[in-house]
Formats: sequence, C-alpha cells, structure tokens
Amino acid sequence: MPVTKTLFITGASSGFGHALAKEALAAGHRVIGTVRREADLQAFEALSPGNAHGVILDVTDFDRIDAVVAETETAFGPVDVLVNNAGYGHEGVFEESPLEEMRRQFDVNVFGAVAVTQAFLPCFRQRRAGRILNITSMGGTITMPGIAYYCASKFALEGISDTLSQELRPFGIFVTAVAPGSFRTDWAGRSMRRTPRSIADYDASFDPVRKAREDKSGKQLGDPQKAAQAMLQVIDEPTPPAHLLLGSDALNLVRDKLKRTADEIDRWEALTRSTDH
Repeated sequence: MPVTKTLFITGASSGFGHALAKEALAAGHRVIGTVRREADLQAFEALSPGNAHGVILDVTDFDRIDAVVAETETAFGPVDVLVNNAGYGHEGVFEESPLEEMRRQFDVNVFGAVAVTQAFLPCFRQRRAGRILNITSMGGTITMPGIAYYCASKFALEGISDTLSQELRPFGIFVTAVAPGSFRTDWAGRSMRRTPRSIADYDASFDPVRKAREDKSGKQLGDPQKAAQAMLQVIDEPTPPAHLLLGSDALNLVRDKLKRTADEIDRWEALTRSTDH
C-alpha cells in the first residue's frame, strides 16, 4: 500500500504545480501549495478540503521564506517532498531584452528555488530523509532563439540540482531535476513575459519563431496530468534519477544536442589536449 506523503509545491495555482497537486491529492497525499493571491488560495484548498493547504507566498519575498517553512512544519508536521515549481518564461531577442528582465527571471526561477530549498534542508538533513524535485526544462540543456534569459535560468537550476544531488545523497536526501519539453500549460500563454521588438535586423529570423510559439500554445504534445503522474512515480522510487526528461520532444532534442556536443568535442580534441603541460 502506498505511503501517504506531505508535499510542499511552490507555484501550485497553475501549470505543473497545479497538475501535480491534483494528482497527489487524488492519490491520497497531503499538499501544501504556495500561491500569490487569496482567490488562488481558496481555489487551491477547494481541491481537497482538509488535505490541500494553501500558503500565500511569492518566492522572491526572500525574507519571509524561512518563517513560512518553519510555520508549515509546525502546523502540518514533516514535509517529505519539496517541489520547486514556481517559475515563468521570458521571451525576447537578447539584444533587445533589458537587464532588469534577466534579474527578475533569475529571482523567480533560480533564487526563489534556492531560498526555499535552503529553508527546508536543515529539516531534511536532521531527519536523514527528503525528496526535492526541481522543475527545470529541456531549455536547461538545449537552447532556442529568443529565450536566452529563460534558458540561462534553467541551465543554472540544472547545475545547482546536479551539485545538490551529490551533496545530499549521503544524508538520504534525493534531488531530481525534472526537465519537461513542450506541455499544454500556461508557459507560452499568459505566463510568458515578452519583450517588445525594436531592432529591424532581427525581424526575419525571430518574428516567425515568436509567432510559431504563440500559435503552438495550447496545442503542445505534452499532457501535464501525465507529467504529474510521472513525478509521483519518481518520488516513490528508492533511488530516483538525478535528471529526468519529460516528453518525447525533450528526449529527441536533448539526445541530438548531446550527440552534436560529443561530435564537436571529438573534432577539437587535439586542440583541447594541446594545452596540457
């Protein structure tokens, strides 16, 4: 019989966070979900009264995070699984995109996840148990025109996750970077921040990319409910993967990127070796 777990999911009102919360509640787990508005909190708790508990928290409100985590563990007992899901996508040509947009992208997608994780780690380490899922992206391995800031944030979270999985494994704490491909979430719709176009030189190469992304929104291959079921399977695994791709598009694109990277390493091997003493 499956063991009931307590999950703490950031960004639980939409996207993968919402899908995972619904599937976890349906499986009999308890879910504490962070949301940013009172209306979202009420809607979240209505999913399963008594088992769904909302917390109003913006993950960039760094001064509040430690207190929220302490209050959560006091009120609901030990959290078994932390899911760092809160995030959004920024789209814009690099040259046109203000630096402030990159700071905001990293505050939410990287620093928010880091701050929440650091708040939970003393509890996990003391108990010698815990699971952490960091929702990254295939954009943490591959890149596409027009999402440099987003990819950069997901590359960063992938690197942090991989390092953290090595640091925490001796304490029985497992970290998995979950990297979805294109799914039918709000990522490319209302959740996407788009920098306005301003430099005509990029029109021919980028405008079709932006239009294709907008047109594809809501028609992506990936099913968020199935992604949620896959994540629930991962948290039940005795030795979960450090990295998990979700979606056949992510699988194909990442495999192709890794092959091209290996080919390039081989092609330049002599020059690489020439720098040794």
